Amino acid sequence: MSNSLTLSSLLSPWGDFSSPELDAITVEQLELNSRIIKDGDIFVAIVGHAVDGRRFIDKAVAQGAKAVIAQAGDDKTHGLVEWLNAVPVVYVSELNSILSELAGRVYSSLATKLIGVTGTNGKTTITQLIAQWLDLVGQRSAVMGTTGNGFLDNLKTAANTTGSAIEIQRTLSELAEENAVYTAMEISSHGLVQGRVKALDFEVGVFTNLSRDHLDYHGTMEEYALAKKSLFTQHKCKHAVINVDDEVGKAWLSDLPNAIAVSLSPLTGYQQSIWASDVAYAETGIQLSFDGRWGQGKLSVPLIGQFNASNVLVAFATLLSLGIDKQTLLDTAPQLQPVIGRMELFQVPNKAKVVVDYAHTPDALEKALAALRVHCSGQLWAIFGCGGDRDTGKRPMMAITAEQFANKIIISDDNPRSEDPALIVKDMLAGLNEPESAFVEHDRYQAVKFALEQAGRNDIILLAGKGHEDYQVLKDETIHYSDRESALQLLGIS
Repeated sequence: MSNSLTLSSLLSPWGDFSSPELDAITVEQLELNSRIIKDGDIFVAIVGHAVDGRRFIDKAVAQGAKAVIAQAGDDKTHGLVEWLNAVPVVYVSELNSILSELAGRVYSSLATKLIGVTGTNGKTTITQLIAQWLDLVGQRSAVMGTTGNGFLDNLKTAANTTGSAIEIQRTLSELAEENAVYTAMEISSHGLVQGRVKALDFEVGVFTNLSRDHLDYHGTMEEYALAKKSLFTQHKCKHAVINVDDEVGKAWLSDLPNAIAVSLSPLTGYQQSIWASDVAYAETGIQLSFDGRWGQGKLSVPLIGQFNASNVLVAFATLLSLGIDKQTLLDTAPQLQPVIGRMELFQVPNKAKVVVDYAHTPDALEKALAALRVHCSGQLWAIFGCGGDRDTGKRPMMAITAEQFANKIIISDDNPRSEDPALIVKDMLAGLNEPESAFVEHDRYQAVKFALEQAGRNDIILLAGKGHEDYQVLKDETIHYSDRESALQLLGIS
């Protein structure tokens, strides 16, 4: 971070803001949230998706902001400087779209190299596998995403999958100071559309897959797909790694001819590709033989499920594209660990197995159940819910998916938020062919308890939707709740 940066020099790419007053103000911390402004911070007031930050300029100044950079518009023209209690308010046009670059000028990301992963499912697993693998080959690496930011042994909770442009640049600066050689970052469609990673340079951009999610924000699947694709078309990615088992990814290859195509099936017709020539699944993990641009070989990893075979192969292709030695990767692959709350297995003798997974879309739920079916000699159970204040169209789809791929289904609460849980359940039941065969238990802990009491020793219970989360968002409060803790407690492991 540059301590000698002045307000006028910070803004110099967007005009001549030089004046004795602005030249005298040094820039140390930028903040978008007026509630956490401290003495000496600079408040950045943008027009956001939901909130106009300019409404909080007075509050930020009252809390000690020494300057405000505000989005120009209407009667506030670009370059205008107003004074509020001896604090300058500098207006800059299209501030929301230049925020990533602006923050990058304050928080230099120094030397940490970036890997960006986008897609509906698999982002967390792939970023964490990449970081684990890089650590195993001696390249200290960090992650940024759903389960937190930082090094894997010390993740700090993140509010969103992709933070604000300022949070991202500040975090990258901190990680670089802690000697992160690489940072593997989950990139959400919201983050791409809102320009939160606009000024970043990526060594590799990775696409996992696309299935229904966030249509409450994007409106259509086409807009959602375009948001994801923009990582490769409107951002700087030195290399691109695309899962072509996904139809959307496959279609993109015609526009991205230099991308590395990855598949669990043999590939032809691509300039560069890697594919699985054979995949064997066992309770101990996955054995995957591969072929393609980097020749042949065999990967052994202690993960379960077909989509984890895909995740591992995508992570492998990403590291190969960075020039990491193939044999070193193969030698260290057996040391990779399952990701917390992602197809995480809990088991004790003579009881049903419990698998905790973050699956909260119809596609992810189908893949999780299909993956477990391979390992299940008894009945396959699904415990799941749907979030409140989110895409209502996926509720019946989640239910019908569970009905098709599980033997027993229990509908429970996810994060109801401001909605009545009973109405969420009603939407889900509407998707079932046999709603009377579903068991409804709003309390997730009691749902798991019921399933374990009813299930046989060869059964598998998928506890889907919460994954790593240790909270539930209810109408008027957020409570502590963890599927992982429920599994441990009810199986008598802790």
